[in-house]
Amino acid sequence: MKNNPSLKGLLIASAVFILAFGVYFFFLAKKNYYLVDNPTPNTYFYKINNGSEGIISAGQYVTVDLKKGKNSIKVFDQNKKLLYDSAFEVNKIRGLINIAHKDYYVNRQFYGYNLKKDSLLLALDKTIIDGKPYFGGAKHFNKLYTEDFYYNVDEDYDQLIKNIDKVESRSKIFRKQDYLNYYKEYYKF
Repeated sequence: MKNNPSLKGLLIASAVFILAFGVYFFFLAKKNYYLVDNPTPNTYFYKINNGSEGIISAGQYVTVDLKKGKNSIKVFDQNKKLLYDSAFEVNKIRGLINIAHKDYYVNRQFYGYNLKKDSLLLALDKTIIDGKPYFGGAKHFNKLYTEDFYYNVDEDYDQLIKNIDKVESRSKIFRKQDYLNYYKEYYKF
């Protein structure tokens, strides 16, 4: 076989292409999954879509498999007494099941070049938590299921979003106390 520069270039380009996708999928790609979350001191048992029984202890979250469309959940207390039997609709690729119907907040964090955080906060709605106003327009949530966020309770915001020429945002769902801690640390009022 002759020394063919075109073939060498094609092979090198193919190897770099495969390596780039490997790095992306193993290290950079955001995983899509569904969580059952329990921010309470109680233990719960649950069955999703009449499958096997799961247990979630105090303060834990558990990854679960859900199908797109209608899903059902049965929730039991620590004595295995039925608390509720409910259904919910799954439309997106990540979501959170609020097994105890506790307070969560979906916050939107803004990224971009020349971002004026203080004036942006004042322009957004206020959220009242325990009688105190919080700027930034976080949305309150306490229903069984939500999928209206980008980062789940077990993920952190990215420190930097690359290639942004304009102001963009990402949303994250927080447990109530986690949101209050984040707000105090991030905004430093």
